[in-house]
Amino acid sequence: MSRFSNFMENRLMPVAGRIAEQRHLQAIRDGIILVIPLIIVGSLFLIITSLPIAGYPEFMANLFGESWQTKLSYPVKATFDIMGLIASFGVAYRLAERYKVDALAAGAISLASFLLLTPYHVSFTPEGAAEAVQVGDAIPVALMGSRGLFVALIVGIISTEIFRWIVQKNWVIRMPSGVPPAVSRSFSALIPAFVVIIVIWVVRLLFELTSYESIFNFVMQVLQIPLEGLSDSLGAALIAVLVVQLLWSIGIHGAAIVGGVMSPIWLSLMDQNRQAWEAGKDLPNVITSQFFDLWIYVGGSGATLGLVLMMLLWARSVQLKTIGRLAIGPGVFNINEPVTFGMPIVMNPLLIIPFILAPLVLTLITYLAMSTGLVPRPAGIAVPWTMPVIISGYLASGGKIMGAVLQVVNLIIAALIYYPFLRAWDKQKLAEENQYSNQQSKEGIGISV
Repeated sequence: MSRFSNFMENRLMPVAGRIAEQRHLQAIRDGIILVIPLIIVGSLFLIITSLPIAGYPEFMANLFGESWQTKLSYPVKATFDIMGLIASFGVAYRLAERYKVDALAAGAISLASFLLLTPYHVSFTPEGAAEAVQVGDAIPVALMGSRGLFVALIVGIISTEIFRWIVQKNWVIRMPSGVPPAVSRSFSALIPAFVVIIVIWVVRLLFELTSYESIFNFVMQVLQIPLEGLSDSLGAALIAVLVVQLLWSIGIHGAAIVGGVMSPIWLSLMDQNRQAWEAGKDLPNVITSQFFDLWIYVGGSGATLGLVLMMLLWARSVQLKTIGRLAIGPGVFNINEPVTFGMPIVMNPLLIIPFILAPLVLTLITYLAMSTGLVPRPAGIAVPWTMPVIISGYLASGGKIMGAVLQVVNLIIAALIYYPFLRAWDKQKLAEENQYSNQQSKEGIGISV
């Protein structure tokens, strides 16, 4: 155990720390976070359009007319279908903040660059026509959403790197001191914006000379589709969970680091499921953001809600009973820092074992249950990760009770995995408390005499 602890502390922790501080990964993570509130709002409307209640569609049609579902889908499309557009601004803004240059200008330039790379035409099949025709002067909504997310991230990073390099070289227009700051900043961004637009324009022209025709087709075929195929596998899910748990074991927010790399892929897979669910088709993907947030990390990273329940029911030491009472409230909402750092689990060789083992076992069980059709796959509904179990599983699976049942099964399995290790840790804590109590009693007797 001591050799394992030394390896985690001396070898893994420095590497993980450097990755966590990498500015581009931080910018991607924070830029994606900007999209999350919009997706959650859109998901609320998505739930309302498809509540699994007998007679509900007829009731809504009588109340709001036959087109009620179409009208309720407006906010869904207005949030999900601009995922890439918002991310291009958010990533550039956050990266510019870390370089301490004008973040607002960097975000606006990135947004313009993203649109510059976008081919302004969409396919349209007129009524009665056999083939689709290309309609020009129209922004393709499909490329503004999850399909364009990878391009948005790339553009956000590259445009901001060019922008900050020019600004830091001081190749900007300086206005007199009497000019208002807002006007001065706009002129300072003029030369960097011109250079970025020229570079992105040339990139678009070069891609138009290739068989890919646009950078969107290139990224989809060369990067996004292969990565999505790998990421929707059991092996990829197990590796992601293992890395998250190893990082948490040494006190580093593993979900934030792994999510910074994998979130764009998982969000794209989630949106594919959402589109299939709206169209009434079979859901293509098992692995999405909700797969991890709602079924694997029951109670937070490490599936610690089962551990907290075990502490409340069977812990004998005062310390663990107290931690259990303090941790149950946040744990219900999947916040587990009180138990992770309070027991502690971090840097604790005994408790690290179930902390890593439980999520891996739950990943295997959940993947097999969903891939075989025993449990519905995530329907692409962005249920907040803080939503309590049972409710979140029911909603995220599209109103299917088996989604909630699987959460309960996972909770019980996690609790059983933690139980023997908890007993050993509780026994050790109880012995320490008894020893301390006896020592205090002896000191008290000595003073009395």
